[in-house]
Amino acid sequence: MGKVTGSTPATSAWRAERDRLLGIAYRMLGDFGHAEDVVSEVAIEALRTERDATTDVRSWPAWLTTVCVRRSIDSVRQQAAIREEYPGPWLPEPIATEQLPEDTIANRELLSLAFLHMAEQLAPEARAALVLYRAFGMSSVEIGEVLDKSPAAVRQMISRARRRLRLAPDTMAAPRTDRGALEKLVAAIESGDIDAVVAMLHPDAILWSDGGGKMRSARNPLFGADTIVRFLVGILSGAARNFPDLPPRLEIININGGSAVAFHLPGRLDVVSLELDSQGLVCGIRQVANPDKITRVDR
Repeated sequence: MGKVTGSTPATSAWRAERDRLLGIAYRMLGDFGHAEDVVSEVAIEALRTERDATTDVRSWPAWLTTVCVRRSIDSVRQQAAIREEYPGPWLPEPIATEQLPEDTIANRELLSLAFLHMAEQLAPEARAALVLYRAFGMSSVEIGEVLDKSPAAVRQMISRARRRLRLAPDTMAAPRTDRGALEKLVAAIESGDIDAVVAMLHPDAILWSDGGGKMRSARNPLFGADTIVRFLVGILSGAARNFPDLPPRLEIININGGSAVAFHLPGRLDVVSLELDSQGLVCGIRQVANPDKITRVDR
């Protein structure tokens, strides 16, 4: 991303707000590169607005937030058409937690791959309202000014979005993950205990696999514990058969403010995120194998 040079009220505010703006844009888009592009565009527009003096900016942080959200909404709409042609399920880009600035992380739960993936169900403005409210603590009045909506309309959007994504109303709860569950899964896979793996999965669990057309993956979501296990075993068995001297290596890594499993296989790296239900069973698995999407994961 290009650097902003000089020091003016607009550039000073942009530097101070940059990480928070990245947090908003990434939660909206699920793609950190596109989020950086949006934030760069905001900087350019801020400089142009300040230079032309056509707008009376009373609060640069508020102005920057508004422009960032609106540009993110535009980008979401543009990306929606592209993702319709994507080969197989589209999953968000995982980011190593240590690569995320603290202001970008903010509320970590709303950074999870599960949340970013499920947020794709929401209309762009509803997604923006939920992110601003839940992750950044903005009021319905403040969000209404950003989206040019009434506070009542904003509250309704947030309520509907929360119900659709099954988020608790008064907490920051999001789809659960658990390091202990990951450790248990890794141990079961490494020992070849298929029954133990199946026992960890909800009978109606779903697996989404994103290979981007570049790596072997399921072109459609897989439903049911038995189907999911057969798919995972097939990947591991194929790697063991084709590369007997290079056994798969599994490790727990930190991404998006939480934990995931990295499957190191010959010629590929898969990042696997688990979503748990209230009983601690795995109800959702998101497997990112597209090499273009794992450049920001520590190897």
